[in-house]
Amino acid sequence: MLLLVCAWEPIADSFTRVVCVKIAKVQLGLLPLTQAKGLFMSIAIFPGSFDPITNGHLDLIERGLKMFDTVMIAVLVNPSKKPLFSIEEKIALIQEAVPSKRVVVASFQGLLVEFAREQKATTILRGLRAVSDFEYEMQMAMMNRELDPKIETVFLMPKSVYSFLSSRLVKEVASLGGDISQFVPSCIKRALTEKLGKSSS
Repeated sequence: MLLLVCAWEPIADSFTRVVCVKIAKVQLGLLPLTQAKGLFMSIAIFPGSFDPITNGHLDLIERGLKMFDTVMIAVLVNPSKKPLFSIEEKIALIQEAVPSKRVVVASFQGLLVEFAREQKATTILRGLRAVSDFEYEMQMAMMNRELDPKIETVFLMPKSVYSFLSSRLVKEVASLGGDISQFVPSCIKRALTEKLGKSSS
């Protein structure tokens, strides 16, 4: 039986009314609320290099979870760059820093819109820290729209205390012996200390 689910509304504590369309015939049925919500699962892709993930990233993820059922953190594999952490290390650290069941971590290579289609996501989540970010982000959003008009880009601004924060700055401060406790989760601080200690020895 092929059904197209159009909408739902609660009609009891554990049930919801679902409008189902089969060819030209409209049927009304009852489904448990958890099953009905699963049919409307919204996924947002949050891409980046995350070398490493910072509290600014975590703030955006938290904001994204208020809008979407699932936020997928997509770690970019870029062979032309030499990151501090490997892809495997990044994924493990992100999973430790963000233990939510509604957050999924994966790596990708190539076009972001193709990865989004593969994951059945219709939204790309991006952060805007300052005006200087806007021009680049707008160009990327417009290109992604040309490549796939069905995928939208949503821009979110972090808390003002994170408006200057970047992974590059965190690594620079850490390499010079500065305290980064307020900028990253404890697991990231530990990993940076270990990684930079080994690289300088």
